[in-house]
Amino acid sequence: MNIIKKLPGPLLIFLGALSLSFGGLIVKSFEGATLWQILFWRSLFFSLTVLAFLIISYKKKTLKSFYESGLPGFFGGIILSFGFCGYVFAMYNTTVANTNFIISLQILFLAVFGYFFLKEKITAVTLASIILAITGVLVMVGNSLTPGEFTGNLAAFTMPITFAVLIMIVRKYPTVDMVPAQFVAGVSSCVIGFLLSTKLMISPNDIFLGFLAGFFQVGFGFIFITIGARTTPSAMVGIIMLSESVLGPVWAFLFVSERPSMFALIGGSIILCAVLLQFYSLLNSNKKNVSN
Repeated sequence: MNIIKKLPGPLLIFLGALSLSFGGLIVKSFEGATLWQILFWRSLFFSLTVLAFLIISYKKKTLKSFYESGLPGFFGGIILSFGFCGYVFAMYNTTVANTNFIISLQILFLAVFGYFFLKEKITAVTLASIILAITGVLVMVGNSLTPGEFTGNLAAFTMPITFAVLIMIVRKYPTVDMVPAQFVAGVSSCVIGFLLSTKLMISPNDIFLGFLAGFFQVGFGFIFITIGARTTPSAMVGIIMLSESVLGPVWAFLFVSERPSMFALIGGSIILCAVLLQFYSLLNSNKKNVSN
């Protein structure tokens, strides 16, 4: 586990975004599970994954890690649980493309929150990337929203907001291990799924999909992001996380035949350019730091 913590923050953010990008594909692949059943099983396996990670990392000090995360960890976990619920609700009721496009608005919340609450400056390159990315989002979302998908689209907004709040907490308290917060989020959303489900048992195939969602997709995704965000500026986190918005619709198109519109492809290309621009800026910055 120490190997993960030694990886560069931006790389961890990208690996997290890559894992999360499979969420829509997995949710769309469930055979007969209801919205709340999906939420329950996904959250259950996610909670177990995070708990296993904590036990491997801390061993006998696992309980102490929860204590040391304190109120920032507990509050961050509760906030994130609402995002988990909104994510599944959105994927269940609207398209993968729409959900991912709306989630990509986290870049706006991250940059604004980082500026006002953490006093983080926004460089010219990052500002250009943000404007470029938002342009791509407007191209895609502006031509894909329909009244029938309003509820699902509205629910999708909980993800960029709660994610931005979590990253603000991580950046505000960089020495606090926020991985325990992931466990709090998983248990909280699991309880919500349990209370709103009429029954919990689903088919073996759907349970396996719940395992994939909880263990691989959201489990590793948020562990990577939480660790990587400690050393990565908020605006840069938002830029790199846009990779999820580009890749998510691609997996849905390849494996469940959810075909994105031409506007989605154009907007996705614009967002990808924004991501590459930020990576280019990051590489140049690292070269200057090494030379100095």
